[in-house]
Amino acid sequence: MSFWKLFARNRGAVAGLVVLILITLMAATAHLFFPEDPFSLAGQSMSPPGQNGFLLGSDSLGRDVAAGIAHGAKTSLLIGLLATLVAVFVGIVMGALAGYYGGWIDNLLMRTTEMFQTIPSFVFAILLVAIMKPSIESIVIAIAVVSWPAVARLVRGEFLSMRNREFVQACHTLGMSDIRIMLREILPNCLSPVIVIGSLMVATAILIESGLAFLGLGDPNIISWGFQIGAGRTLLRSAWWVCTFPGIAILITVLAINLVGEGINDALNPRLRERT
Repeated sequence: MSFWKLFARNRGAVAGLVVLILITLMAATAHLFFPEDPFSLAGQSMSPPGQNGFLLGSDSLGRDVAAGIAHGAKTSLLIGLLATLVAVFVGIVMGALAGYYGGWIDNLLMRTTEMFQTIPSFVFAILLVAIMKPSIESIVIAIAVVSWPAVARLVRGEFLSMRNREFVQACHTLGMSDIRIMLREILPNCLSPVIVIGSLMVATAILIESGLAFLGLGDPNIISWGFQIGAGRTLLRSAWWVCTFPGIAILITVLAINLVGEGINDALNPRLRERT
């Protein structure tokens, strides 16, 4: 059975994909529906949802909450995707070298990986962003640094299980280089679990970025959902909508990504494909 047919059997995954597409469209068209700068003062401050021309209300400075959510979607998705791509790339390189060569290379790379894993991820990300200047680049680097070890261990395990397979030995007999064997023969057979963990890492990256922005460690010149929650945390009792709607946006996005990741896992599961 094809990938899409297996994916479509998971109704939650399909619903998550639809929601994720809608969020992506919202991020792509934010400048059309909200052409003004989301930081600009759009009207009366502390306006409840539906009043004074504000769909989702305004914050203490009169900024439109809906405009912030629309433009913040672009920031959250961009950081999540970029950080995940960097983390997956680094994890694949480290895991492939460790699993393919073994020996002292494996010991060195895995001890390095374990060193990164001993530090709590969010605390480590806070430390890295605090050391660097708060910006999109520093946040992406920090999230990637705390995320790659999981990918490295996964790829290492896959390479260890495949490096002694018959098709790999045949490649050695034909005189193929190590790089070519790793990239063209072993890595394609390891992509399924990497794609699954990568899809789930996007959700984790969005949560980490939101947490950093909430603590004031995000880029002060770029709107994000975490920034909105952080700016409205002191107004939770008097203006609940300032924090609530960005929080709901984070919840829906992370839930949708997790559902899509679960559907990808089911669709790429070889046992399930054999049964069908």
